[in-house]
Amino acid sequence: MTTAEFLSYGVGVVVLWLVAVRLRSAVARQWLYLIFSLIFYFSWGSWLIVVLLFSALMNYCLGEWQKKRNTAGRLWMGIILNLILLSVFKYLPLIGVASPPHSPLAVFRRILFPLGVSFWTFQAISYLFELYREEELDPSLVEFLLYMAFWPTVLQGPVCRMSSMLPQFRQEWSVGEDDLKTGVRRIAIGVFMSVLAGVLGGGLYPGAGVDRAFDNTTAYRSGIDAWCLAVAYGFQLYFSFCGYSHVVIGAARLFGIRLHENFNRPYLATTPSAFWTRWHMSLSFWIRDFLFLPMTMRPGVLWRNLWLVISMFIFGLWHKGTVLLMLWGIYHGLLLVLHRQWQELRKRTGFRWSGPLPAFISWLVTFSSVSLGYIFFRSENIRQAFNMLRAIATPSSYRHVTLDHSFYFMTLLAMAGYFAVIGGAELLDRLGDFARERGETKPGAMPSLLRIVADERWVWITPVVLVLGLYLGVIFHVGHSETGPVMYALF
Repeated sequence: MTTAEFLSYGVGVVVLWLVAVRLRSAVARQWLYLIFSLIFYFSWGSWLIVVLLFSALMNYCLGEWQKKRNTAGRLWMGIILNLILLSVFKYLPLIGVASPPHSPLAVFRRILFPLGVSFWTFQAISYLFELYREEELDPSLVEFLLYMAFWPTVLQGPVCRMSSMLPQFRQEWSVGEDDLKTGVRRIAIGVFMSVLAGVLGGGLYPGAGVDRAFDNTTAYRSGIDAWCLAVAYGFQLYFSFCGYSHVVIGAARLFGIRLHENFNRPYLATTPSAFWTRWHMSLSFWIRDFLFLPMTMRPGVLWRNLWLVISMFIFGLWHKGTVLLMLWGIYHGLLLVLHRQWQELRKRTGFRWSGPLPAFISWLVTFSSVSLGYIFFRSENIRQAFNMLRAIATPSSYRHVTLDHSFYFMTLLAMAGYFAVIGGAELLDRLGDFARERGETKPGAMPSLLRIVADERWVWITPVVLVLGLYLGVIFHVGHSETGPVMYALF
C-alpha cells in the first residue's frame, strides 16, 4: 500500500465516522457500514467482490435452511460447500502451477485469488456451527452481509463470530471517550509496527532485508545466517500481521465495535501451547473450538495426540496448500504433543519445574522452536528449507557469516526493541500503581503528574509513534519492501 492509498483510506474512515455519529438508527448504520465495506473490498479485489457476495448469500441461505431442521447432515452440507468454494480459489491454482504447460490442468493457473477468502469462509463456517449448537442467532440479510464483508476484518481478520458481532451491529451507539482513546492509540501502534515490518523486509540498505535473503534460494547460508533469517522473519511477520490487527481493531473501536484480539505478546510464551493462545488467537481458538475439541470426545491419549497433529496440519493447509506449509503445521503439532508428554511426565514423577531459571529455559526452548518453524513457513522451496536446517545442525557452519552486517544489527534491534517495549509498558503500569498509592497517602503534584503520564500514555505515545513511523518510512523507503498491509491476506 502506498502512502497515498493509506491516506485515502484514512480519509474514508474519517468521513464514515462523521456520518455514522449523526445516525441514530442502528439499521441505518448497518446499511452505511455495508456500503462502505463493499466499496472498500472492491478497491482491493475489483470484480472478485462477486465471490464474496456469492459466499455471503450462499451461507445466509444455508443458515436459514439449517434453522428449519438443525441436523448434522445439514451442517456438513454447509461445511462441504464452503470448503469447495475455498478450494476452487485457493488450491486449484496450485494444481495448475504444478502441471505441465500443455496439460489441461494448466488452465487452473488463471484462477484469481480473492483477498481474505480464507477469513470470511471460516467466519461463515463458524456461523453454521453456532446455529448447530443452538445459539439464538437471527441476522437479517443486511446484517449477515455486513458480518461477512465488514471492512476492518474482510481482508485479514480477526476471524469473528456472529454471536459476538450481531449484538454490536444492533446496539445503540454514541461516541465514547474510551473508544476514541483506545482506537487512536491502537491505530498509531499498528501503523508503527507495519513500518517496522517494512524495514525488516526491505532492510536498512537496499537488498539487505528478509525478503531479498529468502528470494536468493541458491545462496549458501551458515548456521548463524539461518537462525537470524528465521528470527528476523518471525518479527517481520509479527509486526506486519499484529500491526494490521491493531489498526483494524482500533478502527472498529472508533465505531464502538470490539473485535476479537489476535495477539497477546506471543514471544513471551514459555510453552508451545501458550504460544498458540497468544498468536493469531482468533484463528487458533477457531481451530480449537470447531475442529480439535469436537474430535477429542473419543477417549484415548493416542487419539487426542494424533488429532492434535492433524488439527495443526489443517492449520498449515489453511494458510496454503504447499508441502512446506503442511510440514510447518505438522511440526507445530508435534511440538504441542511433546509439550503434553512433558506435562504428563512431570505429573507422574512429581518433578518440579518452576522458578526464574526453569522459566527462562522454557522460554528459550519455545522461542527457538517457534523460530525454527518459520524456516518451513517462509522458505521458497523445500531445498532451501532443508539447506538452512542442515546449516543449523552443522557446528562447523557457525564459523562465518554471509549476510550484510546491517542485517544482524537489524535483527538484534528488532528483538531488543520488542522486549524493551513490553518492559516499558510494565514499568508504566507499575508507575501508575505507585502514583495512585502515593497520592492516597501523600497527595501532591508529583504523584498526580506520574499518574497522568502512566494512565494517559496514549496522549504522548500516539504522536511519538506516528512521527517515528513516518520518519522510518521515509528513511528506509518501506514502500520498496514486499511486505504490505495485506501480507497475511495472501494466505
